[in-house]
Amino acid sequence: METRLYRDLVRWYHLVDPPADHLAEADCFQDAFERAASGKVETLLDLGAGAGGNAVHLKRRFRCTLADLSKDMLALSRASNPECEHIEGDMRTLRLGRTFDVVLAHDGITYMTTEADLQAAIRTAFEHTRPGGAAIFTPDGFREGFQEGADHLDGNDGTLAMQGVAWHWDPDPTDDACITDYAFLLREGHDVSVVHDRHIHGLFPRATWTRLLESTGYDVEIIERPFGDGESDEVFLCRRR
Repeated sequence: METRLYRDLVRWYHLVDPPADHLAEADCFQDAFERAASGKVETLLDLGAGAGGNAVHLKRRFRCTLADLSKDMLALSRASNPECEHIEGDMRTLRLGRTFDVVLAHDGITYMTTEADLQAAIRTAFEHTRPGGAAIFTPDGFREGFQEGADHLDGNDGTLAMQGVAWHWDPDPTDDACITDYAFLLREGHDVSVVHDRHIHGLFPRATWTRLLESTGYDVEIIERPFGDGESDEVFLCRRR
């Protein structure tokens, strides 16, 4: 299923996920990378970079290469991060023939809905992490502890306005996936449209993540990532042996 948010709704994306909202987590990522990676830490590969919301902040510290499967999202990122290298590619199969000091696998990793796909994406990150380098993987949640819920979204840039709901739910607790259904009210001038967009995300036990990361060749640590109003979740900080 091709999600509309990364295709024909791309010009609304900055209202759904403003780069300013990534500042706290980007600072967290920078501190973790600097602590975990040995030697000089200068280059960063962002797998599934999307619109480049993290790179807006991380490029102040790292020389960033941004990879994503969506041409439209890469175009958004190029507008915000013209000084960064951009590459179209699937995080499951991308091979650049070079390594980086640190690798970030952010939102794109959440679309891995089978263990085989998750393993492939982790392998891609590993192949691009230099020995002694570090990688961060950011699942949005784990199978254990998943709770259904909804988030309210709103934005207005003076030309486009959006009100929305992101409803997170799990129709089958026995599989490795969950659903986020987005419902958007989009206003441009006096015209208002209603859009539904379904996103299917991977939902794996914490032990599955740890097993796949360690078997690939990473040493694994769980760290807290800040988001929202004083909230945080758990993500993986990994060092390549």
